[in-house]
Amino acid sequence: MAINRIVNLAAGMYVVDNENFEYLEKDTKPTGNVVSDTRRAGPIGVFDSGYGGLTILREIRRKLPEYDYLYLGDNARAPYGTRSFDIVYRFTLDAVKYLFAQGCQLVILACNTASAKALRTIQQNDLPKIDASRRVLGVIRPTVEKIGELTRTGNIGILGTPGTVQSCSYDMEIAKMYPEFKTYGHGCPMWVPLVENREADGNGADYFVRKDIEALLAMNPAIDTVILGCTHYPLLLKKIRQYMPAGVNVVEQGPIIGESLADYLIRHPEMNVRCTKGGGCRYLTTENAEKFSSMVSYFLNDTDIDAEQIDI
Repeated sequence: MAINRIVNLAAGMYVVDNENFEYLEKDTKPTGNVVSDTRRAGPIGVFDSGYGGLTILREIRRKLPEYDYLYLGDNARAPYGTRSFDIVYRFTLDAVKYLFAQGCQLVILACNTASAKALRTIQQNDLPKIDASRRVLGVIRPTVEKIGELTRTGNIGILGTPGTVQSCSYDMEIAKMYPEFKTYGHGCPMWVPLVENREADGNGADYFVRKDIEALLAMNPAIDTVILGCTHYPLLLKKIRQYMPAGVNVVEQGPIIGESLADYLIRHPEMNVRCTKGGGCRYLTTENAEKFSSMVSYFLNDTDIDAEQIDI
C-alpha cells in the first residue's frame, strides 16, 4: 500500500493517527466516576478482545516478573477485528473503565485492533475526564519503532487480521516515523481461527501460512522485514519461519512490548510506584470461565489457570 494513499486517509481516521506509548501531558483535573483511590497502587491491567493478548502478557511477565497483573479478555464480544471504529472504541473504553475500577493505574491494550481504533481517543478525550493521572498504552508504536533497527531496504510487510490491515494503522505510524519506508499489508483471515482451534501445529496451517506469506511477498520481493500485527500469530511462529524466506526479519510484538514497558516504568517512576509488586496474575473474561481457562493454558502452556467470569 502506497504511503501517499495512507497520508490521504489520515484526516478521516484520526483515532489511529498517533499511537502513543508515552504520557499525555494534560492539565485537566481528574473527574469522572472511577471510585477507587487514584493514589493507591494496583496491578498492571492487560486488555485484549480475547486470547491473543496472552502472548503479550507472557513476554511482559518474563521481563517484569515482580509486578502484579490483571488480564481481561472480552471474549463474549470478540472478535473486534471486523467491527467498526465506534464499536471497538466503546467496547475498549468499557474494559479500561472496568480495569481502573479494579485499581489498575496503568492499562496495556494488548490488542492491535483496540490500539488502532480506540487508543488515541481514550488517551486524549477520556482519560482527562476519568482520571488524568492514569495511563493507557498500546502495542503499535513500540513495534514500529523497532523496525528501523532491522530493515535494510525500507520495504516493510504487515501480516494481520483484515481489520487491522484495513485500518492502515501500521502504515500511518510507519509513514510518520520513517517517511522514506514503503509498507505492504496483507490480511490473514484464517490464522486466528487456526490458533483458536488449536491447529497451529497441524497440516492445515501449512497451507494458509504459506499462501499468505507468498501473497504478501508478491507485493514486493524486496520486503525484508515483516511485522506480525496480531497477537495470536506467535503461536504460528514455527510455521511462519518455515515459509518465510531466509534473510527476512520477522517482528514479534511480545518481547518488544516487554522491553518498552520496562523502559517506560524506569522513565516514569511516579507510575512505577503505583504498580504493585507481588508477582501475581489474575485472569478475567466476559465469557465462560472454564473455556477461557482452558485456552489460557494452551496459550501460556500452563495448566494452573483459574479464570473468573465478569460483566462489563
